[in-house]
Amino acid sequence: MEIRHIRYFVSVAEELHFGRAARRLGISQPPLSMQIRALERELGVTLFDRHQRHVALTESGKVLLREARKVLSALDQAMLLTRRSADGMHGSLTVGFITPAEYSFLPGLLRSYRNEFPGVALQLRESMTDTQIEALKAGLLDVALLSGQFREADFECAELMAEPLVAAIPAGHALARGGGAVPAKRLATEDIIMFPRIVAPLLYDEIASFCREAGFDLRAAQEARQTQTIISLVSAGLGIGIVPASIRALKRKGVVYRDFRERTPLARISAVWSTSRSSRAITNFVAMAKAAARSA
Repeated sequence: MEIRHIRYFVSVAEELHFGRAARRLGISQPPLSMQIRALERELGVTLFDRHQRHVALTESGKVLLREARKVLSALDQAMLLTRRSADGMHGSLTVGFITPAEYSFLPGLLRSYRNEFPGVALQLRESMTDTQIEALKAGLLDVALLSGQFREADFECAELMAEPLVAAIPAGHALARGGGAVPAKRLATEDIIMFPRIVAPLLYDEIASFCREAGFDLRAAQEARQTQTIISLVSAGLGIGIVPASIRALKRKGVVYRDFRERTPLARISAVWSTSRSSRAITNFVAMAKAAARSA
């Protein structure tokens, strides 16, 4: 039994007239009658009571009509979802992201994307840049929102935003008083809380150069992979954090944020995805991420 046989049968069952059914299907009546006979022989049942003036479904025919409609409905749904998937309107997308994205453009991006593409199920995973790169290469992420840029064969990278750095200072610290910008050289004798270099090597090295230009070597008294953890350690009075400006949105008791007087390195966030797994859903998501980052 082929799908066309099911369609032929349903047309005859709904029209109860071989001539009308043939016209509906765009074929001549004799081949249609032959196909229905062949279907009856294959099933070993009579589907239609044929009389000179009318055609009626048998009980077996009524059962097949009910089930055949389910089959055709499921097939139509499968074809629709397949086409919608190719258009980026259906399916799933697994997205990794770093903390600064969460406190800048990501919430607005997710709202917009869900409104525009409700048929795409988003799976979100917060993790550091190095972890996301491993997941991308293993095929566990469709899109990674990570620190800096990632230039490697078989991957696309689109920069979404670049923002300055600020100092996160314990509220009781002398540098937290007032509202002015902090000279970078004032951090020379302070304990600095940093992320490990392996997490974002380029940004780490740029911050180290920034400190050297201010007249001191970067001394990381504490290391924490997550930016929220850095802010927690600052709140506990363990040192001063150097963090992306968007982290100001992370309000934590006991923490004051201050701009630097000098121009700082830029903390960059990029979208990265595998060219071998690219899809319309991914390109739609990246395009919306660019727009969300511009308006953040």
